Amino acid sequence: MEKLEGLDEELEQEEAKQENNIVSMEEFQKKRKPFHYWTVKGTDHQMKLTTKMITKLENKYHMNITNLITSNDLPPLSVMLTVAQAAIAPWEHGMSYEKVSGLYDVWVDEGYGQTDFLSRVIIPTMAVSGFFTASQAELILKEIEEADMLS
Repeated sequence: MEKLEGLDEELEQEEAKQENNIVSMEEFQKKRKPFHYWTVKGTDHQMKLTTKMITKLENKYHMNITNLITSNDLPPLSVMLTVAQAAIAPWEHGMSYEKVSGLYDVWVDEGYGQTDFLSRVIIPTMAVSGFFTASQAELILKEIEEADMLS
């Protein structure tokens, strides 16, 4: 006779199924990097867009972030800096737009430019944030590395 009260048996069955699907941390990390790191003046800044931040960006710009960033033209610097702020803010308390702008100024003084910011910071951040599949992200990052080696 079937037990009608509670969900103990069903939950136990579900847990048993989930235990079979557990992926080791090493396997998980092979699929997607946990963060992109933007190094400015020797300091690494963790970058990853959370769902909450993606939603805020989409509400601000009234458009999908992928469309905003990957259009045929270079996105406005203010947009890229705002995306960078959204990607750093959850991991570094008090990261304001002004602070990100200051980091960018220092980074430019280190010899980089706006197109570098898109290819070396924004696109890799989107890759680790789930905008692309793991294989697409790997391909994009590989192409960026190859382009960097040529320049």
